[in-house]
Amino acid sequence: MKFTKLGRSGLKVSRICLGTMNFGTKATEEDSHAIMDRALELGINFFDTANRYGVEIENGYTESIIGRWIEKTGNRDKIVLATKFFGPMGPGANDEGLSLYHMRSAIDASLRRLKTDRIDLYQMHHIDRGLPHFKSPATYLGGDHSKLVYPPHLRPGTTWDEIWQGYAQLITAGKVLYAGSSNFAAWNVAQANERAASRGMFGLISEQSKYSLVTRQVELEMVPVCREYGVGILPWSPLGGGVLAGDSLNDGNGRRAGNEYDAETAAKREQFSRLCRSLGEEPPVVALAWLLHNPVVTAPIIGPRTIPQLESAVRAIDLSLDEATMSAIDTIFPGPGDQAPEAYAW
Repeated sequence: MKFTKLGRSGLKVSRICLGTMNFGTKATEEDSHAIMDRALELGINFFDTANRYGVEIENGYTESIIGRWIEKTGNRDKIVLATKFFGPMGPGANDEGLSLYHMRSAIDASLRRLKTDRIDLYQMHHIDRGLPHFKSPATYLGGDHSKLVYPPHLRPGTTWDEIWQGYAQLITAGKVLYAGSSNFAAWNVAQANERAASRGMFGLISEQSKYSLVTRQVELEMVPVCREYGVGILPWSPLGGGVLAGDSLNDGNGRRAGNEYDAETAAKREQFSRLCRSLGEEPPVVALAWLLHNPVVTAPIIGPRTIPQLESAVRAIDLSLDEATMSAIDTIFPGPGDQAPEAYAW
């Protein structure tokens, strides 16, 4: 396994991050525990989850699965544990968002479920533009709250002063070590870190962005701003929702999952598969290796449902892509061409 520092921090994490969104929903608890066992054996020390994962079954279900694994194995201090908060965890007006009120209740609930005394990387799952971000908490929790409307004065998002005050309190209490973000815009990352610096705080060290060969918009502004502020990018959906998965994802009966694509995507997918065959490697391995060639990327977040998928992903760490291969990949999946504004203006 290879390790790198997460953003500008001194925290060392594996170049692959184990994502757990499938735990409990697409992987049983037993299989999820086996995947975490194997991840540690392979040297992966970076585990990512969220309090919303598994909410289809019950609130915090995936965190609870991880907590029972930590309790059973005693492996808490062998991993860098990351989780996220923001989305609705109850029907109340304060059961979502980035307010200090919700932050304190969310962290305590996550700590109980994860059976730990701290979260190493506590991430805002989305920027807080004001309630309701979702139609209503009931949209995701069941029940008919379709007519629920928040008063206009609640619509502005939580201020950075309040957010960083909340983080300061959690860090002082030893419940959180580092702050991260997810699904932010580039200007949100800049604003967050400038406001943190004005308070003498370290600020964000990571940003989870949707980033893959088929989703390269982050190269316009997110990649440059993260490079400038020393924020490590943690790409989620690094296989483009299955487009780059090749034959590695199937429904358990040998049939390829997610194989319904439009003609253009299908053609690109086939070109990419041919290129990967010429390299003697599987498409998901090459797709992950391509991300790892970006120096701003700390670790792609993989979401294996099986141990073979996990083991395949780890091979990407040692796969070096030469300039000709990188150029060929760019031809198949062209990005914006440059950062903004050069990508669209002189």
